[in-house]
Amino acid sequence: MKVSIIVIGDELLIGQVTDTNSGSLARMMAPYGWEVDNVQTVGDGADEITRAIDRAFELTDVVLTTGGLGPTKDDITKGVLCRYFGGTLVHDRDVTENIGRLFSARGIRLNPLTEAQAMVPSSCTVIQNLVGTAPIMWFEKDGKVLVSMPGVPFETTTMFPKDVLPLLLSHFKSEMCIEHAVTIVTGYTESALAMKIAPWEEALPIYLHVAYLPKPGIVRLRLDGAHCDGGFIKAEVERAATELREILGPAVLSTEDTTPAEILLDECRRHGVTLATAESCTGGNVAHALTLVPGASDVVEGAVVSYSNDVKKNILGVNAETLDLNGAVSIPVVREMAAGASRVTGARLTVATSGIAGPGGGSEEKPVGTVCFCARLERGSDTPAAEIIATEHFNGDRARIIDSATTRALIMCIQLLRENI
Repeated sequence: MKVSIIVIGDELLIGQVTDTNSGSLARMMAPYGWEVDNVQTVGDGADEITRAIDRAFELTDVVLTTGGLGPTKDDITKGVLCRYFGGTLVHDRDVTENIGRLFSARGIRLNPLTEAQAMVPSSCTVIQNLVGTAPIMWFEKDGKVLVSMPGVPFETTTMFPKDVLPLLLSHFKSEMCIEHAVTIVTGYTESALAMKIAPWEEALPIYLHVAYLPKPGIVRLRLDGAHCDGGFIKAEVERAATELREILGPAVLSTEDTTPAEILLDECRRHGVTLATAESCTGGNVAHALTLVPGASDVVEGAVVSYSNDVKKNILGVNAETLDLNGAVSIPVVREMAAGASRVTGARLTVATSGIAGPGGGSEEKPVGTVCFCARLERGSDTPAAEIIATEHFNGDRARIIDSATTRALIMCIQLLRENI
């Protein structure tokens, strides 16, 4: 099934807000074989919205819109949809009750502007937005469907998979059976990975397709299969995925659709190992990635953000001579930082980062993007600690360098555990 997406709002066109809804919706629909045919971004203008809907319905039977449903005068999507599909604006008591419940829970008094959001086109079916005040509206015309959703990403990404997507799948039934297999790979650029698996990919039958989804430090390979015979396509996807993973060997981080942080936490739990970070250039971002995962508290002991040399020395116990001889961005320093993190927190597994995230601070010897790492695993009083050390050079702006370094630190910890336990 092909889908059109229209994202609405002047703030999108002038760059004040970045559209994340279209990507999120596409990712949520993909496992069911639904594909985004086109995405349009339009401002808060009645003619622009109307033309976008006309174009979308020319291309697909399903149109998803986000945005333009707020309580202020510039949010006009609801009125446009009422004119497009017919009917009048009517009061929906359930929406009023839902808004009242939300405001009461937040301790906020309901005002007339927000209360007016309970006025909805009589031509729509309302899907209650349980996490926001703007109702989701389902319209049908000539066998086609438009679903209007809020522009707030949290609201759309919460309600779409729970309430909207099941209705779409039920309304537009398909005889095709869809199967997927995900393989998370590290140690390859996208192009190098494509060359590595080219013979396998070229041999795939027509009903199987592989997609490359790269991020800094990893490539997510998604193998999709579609066939009218569910048992057949499930077996074929499993067979092809097994072949792929055998080709890639230890470069496979995971065979589940998961993040490096989730993989590392699972590895730590499996081996009964606790974890801590000692971070300079990443500024706590490694710990942040880990603690974003629910339940991380049973693994993560803590983190030391040792941005200054004084904190490196006074908290982590880095030797002043080590800093003077090598500089903060060096392997000797991150080794002592990792050891210090273990001593301070009691964690068996620690990882340290120190680098130059930019845009300034680089030199010919240590340019912007240089990051030193040490992942350290304590193995008992009679056995020296195991370590993986590395100096990497990352490209991009400050945010990308920090993101890349964070992923590299997590992957080093995964590899250290797998090689030593």
